[in-house]
Amino acid sequence: MKQRALGKTGFQVSDVGHGLWGMGSWTGSDDEASRAALRLSIETGCNFFDSAFVYGNGLSDRLIGEVVREYPTRPLVLASKIPPADFRWPSSPAKKLHEVFPRAHVLDYAERIRAAFGRPIDLLQFHVWEDAWAGEAEWQDTVAELKASGAVKAFGISLNRGQPENGIAAIETGLVESVQVIYNIFDQAPEDRLFPVCRARKVGVIARVPLDEGSLGGKLTLATRFPAGDWRAGYFNPANLAETVRRVDALKALLPGDMSLAELALRFILSEPAVSTLIVGMRTAAHVRENLAVSDKGPLPAPLLAALRAHRWDRRTA
Repeated sequence: MKQRALGKTGFQVSDVGHGLWGMGSWTGSDDEASRAALRLSIETGCNFFDSAFVYGNGLSDRLIGEVVREYPTRPLVLASKIPPADFRWPSSPAKKLHEVFPRAHVLDYAERIRAAFGRPIDLLQFHVWEDAWAGEAEWQDTVAELKASGAVKAFGISLNRGQPENGIAAIETGLVESVQVIYNIFDQAPEDRLFPVCRARKVGVIARVPLDEGSLGGKLTLATRFPAGDWRAGYFNPANLAETVRRVDALKALLPGDMSLAELALRFILSEPAVSTLIVGMRTAAHVRENLAVSDKGPLPAPLLAALRAHRWDRRTA
């Protein structure tokens, strides 16, 4: 697998990373199947794993922590996220930093994640962000404290859905080493302002939701339904599902004969030099084999990449 620098962190990470959300929070997850997928991912060359404490109340942190102990000599990079103290996604600009990421809360969850990993946290991230907090000393001092203690090696922020510019002020402080942002064929807005700042500041970019919560896998239909309690049931509500299926069908018309829609979606992201790694959910061995193979296929041809620019979809966010 190919690797890229994760900004100025010093980490070289696989350009296709393993996202663990589905292992902790989605219906149909099986812990043993998840462990098997993680093992295969490591053995295939993936070395970047992105979790969050909220994924199953620490379950995904524990799963990757258990598996990496089986590979003590591999240079594996583990990332996780601290939930907001009010457990609200996205964050609200009306909330103050001390209501969302107070020092005691951050230290508590950092220790829970570190214990689950069984090792220092390579990349600790705040799971929501508001740029109104960028200049506040509390988060800056807390992150410095965690780094000084050796519990955390690098720090990043995960940007709210549809708000790629709501992180630029934090980057400009020089204290943020990575940003995680939704970026895919539909969600191209990070290219406008965020990516140029990240390049200038040598900040790593983690592209999340590369398959638009699954739609760019190409299997959704107008009849698709998710169980009550599954996050996707709300995301793919009737109105969004119908429009998504229409737009996915339009993309399928562009596919070269030997390329799947998922491959097209992942290679679109890997064609962007600002991206350090993309994180894709992989709960089965088949998903691991299919998605990690994309790493060696390189960027999309320029004419196809240009055609995909017309499929940008600037959606309203909550």
